[in-house]
Amino acid sequence: MSTSSADYPHRITITICGDGGCGKSSITLRLVRSQWTHEYDPTIEDSYTLTRKVDGQTYHLSLTDTAGQEEYRGMWASSNLRSDAFLLVYDITNMNSLGVLQEFNDLIDIEAETRMDAWERDRYQSSSKKKKGAQDMGGGPVKPIKIVAGNKCDLQESRQVPAQVGLEWARKHGCGFMETSARNTVNIEETFALIIRRVVEARRLAQGGGLTVDVGPGPKREESLGSNAALGTRRAVTAPLSPLPGGPEKVMSLEGNEKSGTARWKAFWRKLACWKT
Repeated sequence: MSTSSADYPHRITITICGDGGCGKSSITLRLVRSQWTHEYDPTIEDSYTLTRKVDGQTYHLSLTDTAGQEEYRGMWASSNLRSDAFLLVYDITNMNSLGVLQEFNDLIDIEAETRMDAWERDRYQSSSKKKKGAQDMGGGPVKPIKIVAGNKCDLQESRQVPAQVGLEWARKHGCGFMETSARNTVNIEETFALIIRRVVEARRLAQGGGLTVDVGPGPKREESLGSNAALGTRRAVTAPLSPLPGGPEKVMSLEGNEKSGTARWKAFWRKLACWKT
């Protein structure tokens, strides 16, 4: 997967992982087909391709919706770790589903170390051949991007995982954070726009010759937002630390057109519903 992404800079591979029943397939189907179903059908592995336009650039996304059941996780590790980005999904009505993300996160971090080791090895080999006319390697390894999504945020009355707990877990593990609702279409497009922007930024940093850094939300970002509204702060910390050219964060619409004023306000109030205390 990584080789293909390198050959096609506007292609991004994304693996969606998490415990069984947390809504991974619902998020995927909402993005790909604008559909939602309440029926739970355990997935082994499904793949989808689609395009999205972000900041004026069209990106080709390859999504892999993976199994959450423990018996399939060995297969997950062997086939999906080369992705550019990972969406780690938990269910806000199930505290255990957040803990399950630790196993997936550990596997992804091992993959990041493997990429670093491979890059160091290739750099050493390139340096040893320099006398034979080989050129120095440019750039550095691109670390996999990690975004945590607390799904089913429409089920506030059944919430077990406070938004702050999910955010703190994401920050501790170097991940971006969103709360989503596949049922009510809350933060679905925005989550994948965030993934795209962070992959693009990670590639840009790598091409610049420096190592990529974890671009999860951090204290400096929160401080820059001021101390006005707690809800606004929680929502805003999921923005990339250094916005890419093309202006501030924009919503990716399915049609590629900007929403009307009325629809935009409705979408805004739907998002606030996820942050009720």
